[in-house]
Amino acid sequence: MYQFFVEPSQINTELKRVFITGPDVNHIKNVLRMKPGEEVNVSNGYDGKEYRCAIIDMDNSVVNLELRFIKEDGNELPVEVTLYQGLPKADKMELIIQKCVELGVTKIVPVSMKRCVVKLDDKKGASKVSRWQSIAESAAKQSKRGIIPEIGNVESFETALKNAAECDVKLLPYEMADGDAMDKTRALFEGLRPGSKISVFIGPEGGFDESEIEKAKAAGMQIITLGKRILRTETAGLTVMSWIMLMTDGKNGNIS
Repeated sequence: MYQFFVEPSQINTELKRVFITGPDVNHIKNVLRMKPGEEVNVSNGYDGKEYRCAIIDMDNSVVNLELRFIKEDGNELPVEVTLYQGLPKADKMELIIQKCVELGVTKIVPVSMKRCVVKLDDKKGASKVSRWQSIAESAAKQSKRGIIPEIGNVESFETALKNAAECDVKLLPYEMADGDAMDKTRALFEGLRPGSKISVFIGPEGGFDESEIEKAKAAGMQIITLGKRILRTETAGLTVMSWIMLMTDGKNGNIS
């Protein structure tokens, strides 16, 4: 069943009516060639709920839907995960966003770190974030997410640490972690609880600078390991998200 996002104002639960406007109208009418009576899923991108609807009619500017029922729990993880990703080279950020959205991330923040090769000024950064946000929306539709994960503006490492300070769990994978880090890492993931806010810091291709690790430790980050093998930056975040999904998905306390 196809998934579409609308603004909250486009859902009227009292009248049991929903309407879709914008580019999705052409997609529904002329690409998918959907007909009255066919069902679609609609989300408002904020509350995590799934609104099951049927097409009433449509024209070139609007698709009118009948709201049939609301699935309250939706498809979201019971935890909120913010990924602070060191700016990678080329189009790797697009892959990271697409796959992490599929795995349940709540927000992704690109971070400028000492060993980042890519440098973005404000103009280029805004353009990139706009494109990355559209990729996040497409991935959210494909994976039937109840929200559209936010792509934040590019931040410095120090700013990212400050913004992550209020999270319940703060994780930073590091290839030079202590020898017993795997036991600690396993315990941290097993201890994740519904409703937790989690931040994950991933370094760029060159990894974290030693001074960044010291700042992270001072800020209360938990230094973890992802195993004995060195993972690429585009693999590390996906690995952490997969572990979080495995340890939390299906637990009670799903948030919206």
